[in-house]
Amino acid sequence: MRIVKLGTAMLLALGLVACASPDTASRNASFPAPQATPAALSLDVQAVRVSVPPSLKVSEANSYYPGGDIVWREDGPGDRHAQVQAILENAFARGIDGLPQGSVPVVLDVELSRFHALSEKARYTIGGVHAIQFTYVLRDPATGAALTAPKFVKADFRALGGQAAIEAERNGITQKRRITEHLGDVIRQELGDANGYHARSLGVLGAINQI
Repeated sequence: MRIVKLGTAMLLALGLVACASPDTASRNASFPAPQATPAALSLDVQAVRVSVPPSLKVSEANSYYPGGDIVWREDGPGDRHAQVQAILENAFARGIDGLPQGSVPVVLDVELSRFHALSEKARYTIGGVHAIQFTYVLRDPATGAALTAPKFVKADFRALGGQAAIEAERNGITQKRRITEHLGDVIRQELGDANGYHARSLGVLGAINQI
């Protein structure tokens, strides 16, 4: 019990406001066998399909470290699953627009596993991490067959907090804007770069965020 309390105290002290879950084996198991990597294909992405499973739990707790799989407040009260799905669809569409036109038609199939933005309390005090994680696969539009291996992507990055967040909002730089631009860059690197996207180092905060 003392260890549990100590771990909780460490998380609060460091302002951990988003948690990560790199284990996606159960989701990956449902995808067909892969045939290629994105970099090996000349891509013509014809559609983006984003799944935000109803099983993902939403937290509305205004705490530094809210539980659940989805933490999103900037759109106001509503269907958080639908709000987050719209953000991802827009972000990935923008990212794909930056890719050169290819010859192999594909559908980008994405399943979200974590979307932790900031609670109000964290947003206007200590800041933290946007933990956004998903698994994607490229499919044949005609048959639905997987053309690539399903791949888990941990797209976590630092979130603004306190005065920095307030000043950003005054300049129109909202959480949604930063997340949209970041995810666009992530998917562009995943599909257009032979090395794919590499998660940013978040130091001690990022390490504890994997607990």
